[in-house]
Amino acid sequence: MKGWMVLAASVALVGGGCCLCANDASYPETVSEGFVSLFNGTDLTGWFGSKMYGVETVEMKLNNGTVRKVPVLAFLPDRKAEGDGGNLLTEKEYRNFILRFEFLLPANGDSGLGIRVPDEKVDAAYAGLCEIQLLDDGGSDYYDAAAKADRIRPYQYAGSVFGIAPARRDNVGRQIWGKDANFTGGGSYVRKPGMWNFAEVKVIGREIEVWLNGYLVTKADVSAYRGDGDTMDGRAHPGIRNAKGHLSWCGGSGAVKWKNIRVKELPDDAKMGDVCPAQTRKAPAGFTVYFDGKAEQLRTMWKGVTTEEKFDNPIVRQAATPAKRAEMQKKADAQRDAHWHVRNGCLYFDGYKGGYSLATHKDLKDFELWADWRTLSITGDSGLYLRGSPQVQIWDAHNQWGIGSGGLYNNKQNPSDALTVADRPVGDWNRFHVIMKGEKVTVWLNGALVVDNVTLENYWDRNRAIFPVEQLELQCHGDPTEWRNIFIKEL
Repeated sequence: MKGWMVLAASVALVGGGCCLCANDASYPETVSEGFVSLFNGTDLTGWFGSKMYGVETVEMKLNNGTVRKVPVLAFLPDRKAEGDGGNLLTEKEYRNFILRFEFLLPANGDSGLGIRVPDEKVDAAYAGLCEIQLLDDGGSDYYDAAAKADRIRPYQYAGSVFGIAPARRDNVGRQIWGKDANFTGGGSYVRKPGMWNFAEVKVIGREIEVWLNGYLVTKADVSAYRGDGDTMDGRAHPGIRNAKGHLSWCGGSGAVKWKNIRVKELPDDAKMGDVCPAQTRKAPAGFTVYFDGKAEQLRTMWKGVTTEEKFDNPIVRQAATPAKRAEMQKKADAQRDAHWHVRNGCLYFDGYKGGYSLATHKDLKDFELWADWRTLSITGDSGLYLRGSPQVQIWDAHNQWGIGSGGLYNNKQNPSDALTVADRPVGDWNRFHVIMKGEKVTVWLNGALVVDNVTLENYWDRNRAIFPVEQLELQCHGDPTEWRNIFIKEL
């Protein structure tokens, strides 16, 4: 089942009918994160250096039958000229920041992200603070699939701080529903050649975090090194103490492509663990806090959901004895504790095998909900179950579906698609505002009305109306997701 999620709206009764009104002006209907785009989709304004880069258009065939033409920044190795080192730098220099971008590697593709690089003539891995490796490290040049053996060193893995700190490489047999097939192999968290990846890189002082497709693959503090040959590669890294510098794409091999490149600068006193909590909001008046960043809320406000013995089906749960329900809830909570975590003020689902959805302890009837969410992988999927039933959809509208999130995906007789595409790019935060009253659901996504007072059908038994009272669930669909600022008011 596809993903979902719910957020609250305002209700007014007019002439005996239910009129679902515009968003409550006391609570912001959109999330403002402060990112600035580094790629305008037209030319290389804001960049300088190598001539081996250009703007191309790629065609993306979407599930709704349309073709989306998307401008990308492309590395063009055929333009190689004498003296051109392949480094393309931002005109602006940066100290502390969060960088989000999407990238595509060809087979055995190789590139990198230089951080605090002084100029275009140097090797970013050594003269810059560091280089983050972007590599098809499951490709035949770097991994022997038959022997299950690396042909590179750990500090060369995709996402590594090159030469200094190795990335995780344990992604073997961990994904749900055959999604292991999306990854290049060898334990890498990079997707197969020709598939888009999402990356988020955080740099504060000399601390570095690298997230690939929703997974924290590298967490390093390079202040531990002098840079005089004391790093893993035994080479001098004279730039390891650079306080600021340019961002750089570092050439390499193969036609590497990037899109949706955006950066957010952070203050000098920023702390790595405070990056996300800075976006925590106060609940609107009359709403109960279900999650606002506190670790204990994962257990006090939420319980696990398990598919064992079909206990994700409300009909099965309701028919079970209290003893059986308690037995199965214990199993579900063990899955919750293994796969749902509170990190950096966010409720994070890891998407691994054995994990499943999260549900409110309290069953709900009519309610209004606000919630923030973001998907962390291209073609990611999640959603909200309302009264235990699928669902308010969350998915990748831009790269896969062409249909916006927020629709009631499992409807057959009533409208199922969102009225418009209001989704932000993968990796950016979205805000749901949902009202459920009786059988009717209204959803706003980032301030846009996407579901207008539509009947939610009972997926579990289409001959019955939706359950009058049941739990609300944050759906697992095998992809990493994050949630925050979840507030509910019973109506």
